[in-house]
Amino acid sequence: MVGFTKKNVRTLTLGEKLRNLRSERRISLNDVSRNTKIQLKYLEYLEEGNYKKLPVDVYVKGFLRSYAEFLGVDEKILIRLYEKEKGIKINLEKASGDNFEKKESINMAPFLITPKIITVAIGLLITAGLFFYLYREVGNFANTPKLIILSPNQNEIEESNSVVVNGISDKDANIFINDQPILVSDEGKFSENIALQSGTNPINIKAVNRFGKETNQNIIVQSNYQEKEQNTTNEEINNSMATAKQEGINIEVSVISGPVWISVEADGNLVFSGTMLMGAIQSFKAVEKISISSNKANATFVKFNGKDVGALSEKPEAIKNVIFTKDTTF
Repeated sequence: MVGFTKKNVRTLTLGEKLRNLRSERRISLNDVSRNTKIQLKYLEYLEEGNYKKLPVDVYVKGFLRSYAEFLGVDEKILIRLYEKEKGIKINLEKASGDNFEKKESINMAPFLITPKIITVAIGLLITAGLFFYLYREVGNFANTPKLIILSPNQNEIEESNSVVVNGISDKDANIFINDQPILVSDEGKFSENIALQSGTNPINIKAVNRFGKETNQNIIVQSNYQEKEQNTTNEEINNSMATAKQEGINIEVSVISGPVWISVEADGNLVFSGTMLMGAIQSFKAVEKISISSNKANATFVKFNGKDVGALSEKPEAIKNVIFTKDTTF
């Protein structure tokens, strides 16, 4: 009679399986605890098969899901193995007359950080960002732009024939002073030199956003500047022009219908760049030459060394760099 050798055939327990998976990946229990937020003692109970000291099933199954995701294995296999072994242990305890000890309460982390949770969190952040952007755009559409005038003050009195208008608006707004567009910085700040006429000068500042909403402010500036009136004769004009050829150039710029944007360079240096209101007069001096640019040539009038030479052009157009030198004759 042939003899047979008996061999014990058994499958790995849940604890052995977890320990083997962890060993294959060279991961310590501390690493598992740190990444899954499961307390170290519960990981030890799982690997030891000490189910009596584990909390209720809902927590244990949560542990196994996190453990499986961290190790990259199927969570269902681990949970089925746990349920099977626990059922066997319960039946053995009943047969021996013992009962499982009362499950202890545990302090669970608020949530377990997993790739799935990270993906959901990123999606929520993107969605919240889109809602915030739409909310801001709707608010911009409904609201008028900000407009704060820093200077000059209402009814300010100026002793000169010009004033600088400073203010702040929305960075994407367009600014107009007496319907003349001016430059705005990336921060929404603006500054414009305004030529004044003697007496009362109304200044309108307007901010318009990209949705067409606008904010207006009106300021009155009083100018006490007085031009000396002269009854010049032809002889005096000729003497003035002769003197100018020796001493330099005198240019007087006036505007009959404003506002008009003017830029003046004297001997290559920018001496004025801004808006002149109707009736405003500005005087400039240079040694060699004066260059004048205007966005309304037919409304910009010039006196050269005391002689009235008329408008820069008969056409209502922008004109650049009209040159006057000591040798200019009319």
